[in-house]
Amino acid sequence: MTSATRTCPSEALPLGALIARGAAYLARHGIPPAEARAQAEILAEEATGLRRARLLAHLGDAPAPAALEALRAALVRVARGEPVQYVVGRWPFHGATLAVSPAALIPRPETEGLVARVLAHPLWRTARRVADVGTGTGAIAVALARAAMAEGRAPEILAVDLSPEALALARRNVRGNGVEGLVSCLAGDGAAGLAPGSCDLVVSNPPYIASAEVDALPPLIRDHEPRLALDGGPDGLGVIRQVVLDCTQALRPGGRLFLEIGEDQGLSVRRLLERAGYGEVCVEKDLAGLDRYAGGTLP
Repeated sequence: MTSATRTCPSEALPLGALIARGAAYLARHGIPPAEARAQAEILAEEATGLRRARLLAHLGDAPAPAALEALRAALVRVARGEPVQYVVGRWPFHGATLAVSPAALIPRPETEGLVARVLAHPLWRTARRVADVGTGTGAIAVALARAAMAEGRAPEILAVDLSPEALALARRNVRGNGVEGLVSCLAGDGAAGLAPGSCDLVVSNPPYIASAEVDALPPLIRDHEPRLALDGGPDGLGVIRQVVLDCTQALRPGGRLFLEIGEDQGLSVRRLLERAGYGEVCVEKDLAGLDRYAGGTLP
């Protein structure tokens, strides 16, 4: 038995005490205390099958032995550096619950901001075909499809990815969220395979980290999330540059491209869009006040 498993809580204590001990255990392994508590609660939900409200109602109960062992094993995995999202195998995104795995990036709040910008744009209300380029988990495609269904609309949404493993995960999330009728998952290298003039909107969260900087990322990201979805080439703009160019063909006249970008790429991406002939070019900030979103409309 390793030192990690020896110090991981395993006694038949009430659930509330186990969560507290689990949070302390994670904190001892370098996770900030507030995050450690939240992650211990998430792992307890998964181990017991109790969602948030029911979990809080059962904090005084001792979990079943199988649930206790599942919680202990999950805490050890997180303490050893595995992302809690991959440990539980699911994560919320824009009101949906998505299956997640090391095949694709973990969906993040910044990308929810990208979805919000698409849904707020006037073109969204009339779009008939939308492409999510580099779909990963399918998060953007699923979120847009759910929004369209809530509005009583049925645009065709294409979820495109180069990775077969990511596409399999995206298909799982499309089925799991009941949007098979709106979303088609397609193998493709960026936007290059989209038919000319076929899309009203293209949305993309492409790799945008410079190759030399990927190895300097926190181990939680560098060692677990797929490099293919992180590495944007020598200057971090390689994939963005290609998407911008390919979408001058894939978008119909008047169609719009929406991008998530790196915080230091606003000026560069603005220039890429303008030089490629896009109009109504904008760069917008995320909730942290950092450049995070760019877009342009094809004349």
